[in-house]
Amino acid sequence: MSHMPRSDLDPAFMALALELSRLSRPSPNPRVGAVIVNGGRVAGRGHHERPGMPHAEIVALGEAGSDALGADMYVTLEPCCHQGRTGPCTAAIAAAGVARVAIGMIDPDSRVNGKGVAALEAAGVECHVGLLADECAATHEAYATHRRLGRPLVTLKAAVTLDGMSADVQGGSKWITGEPARAMVHAMRAEVEAVIVGVETVLTDDPLLTVRLAPGRSPMRVVMDSGLRTPATANVIATAAEVPTVLAHAGASLESAAAYAGLHGVEILECSARQDGRVDPADLLSKLAARGVLSVLVEGGGRVHEAFLTAGLADRLALFLAPRLLGGGLPWVRFEKPRLLAQALRLESLRVSRAGDDLLLEGRLGR
Repeated sequence: MSHMPRSDLDPAFMALALELSRLSRPSPNPRVGAVIVNGGRVAGRGHHERPGMPHAEIVALGEAGSDALGADMYVTLEPCCHQGRTGPCTAAIAAAGVARVAIGMIDPDSRVNGKGVAALEAAGVECHVGLLADECAATHEAYATHRRLGRPLVTLKAAVTLDGMSADVQGGSKWITGEPARAMVHAMRAEVEAVIVGVETVLTDDPLLTVRLAPGRSPMRVVMDSGLRTPATANVIATAAEVPTVLAHAGASLESAAAYAGLHGVEILECSARQDGRVDPADLLSKLAARGVLSVLVEGGGRVHEAFLTAGLADRLALFLAPRLLGGGLPWVRFEKPRLLAQALRLESLRVSRAGDDLLLEGRLGR
């Protein structure tokens, strides 16, 4: 196996595979794209549509047919080598006579994790790992987090004024940012399997938490509601038949849980409690991961953001900055134990973009 791509492996074909990988959401499986090239011409392309359907490599092989013989395959993630709901891709690749496989990144799943490359090479297929490695790692970040850490990739989202307030002194927060920023939030929702808010956000803002201002489907909605205080008339409950809603509690009474019985689309999920009696975010993430949730968008409020940050469970931050000053109000996050400057959490790989009159700061939270 070569970890450095050969000079005649064209990154443009891996870029095409990456484009294909973004066409579907086969959670809990990874979003994989594959391209088969013979004589400089694309002979087959494929992506993994949904669980139980053929993997990207199999789709591409089917389109290529006999042109797969002696061809190069570009695939964003190491081909699987085990029998699951579908057969091993490595066997199909070798049987089709593919000569070389360029792989974006090794699959962190313990059932694969280098074994796919070994199986291909044992069958005489030349393998090269690392073509557009950074781009492939970014595409598979949620999947890799799920497989390595046993929890979803967590992105915190907040909309704040320039002085860091998420609401004014009366609790008003609609709307800190403009419609372009809100449309971007809806696009973010369409990219995850679940959005998480605290019950205070539901009680104060009564949000829908659906995708309406951007293309895509609405994710599962999760309310961290330790004592099950979410009203049956709340928007997330009233629309649960169309978009499922999970109420995560921490040992609420059976009587409280029974109040939601018969409401289609509403699930009551018991989680462990923190010392303060609130839902433990680590246990919630573990339970979501067990049902195949690869990524979540945590939309607040401040206590929820603080819980994820304090527990070291936040991977990314998307912070919308509105060109406004309040001089007081509700800070978007406040740690119970404030940090010294030398211990401050840092935002790495920072990216800044415009959202109408607002700014969006995105980055990875340093450990």
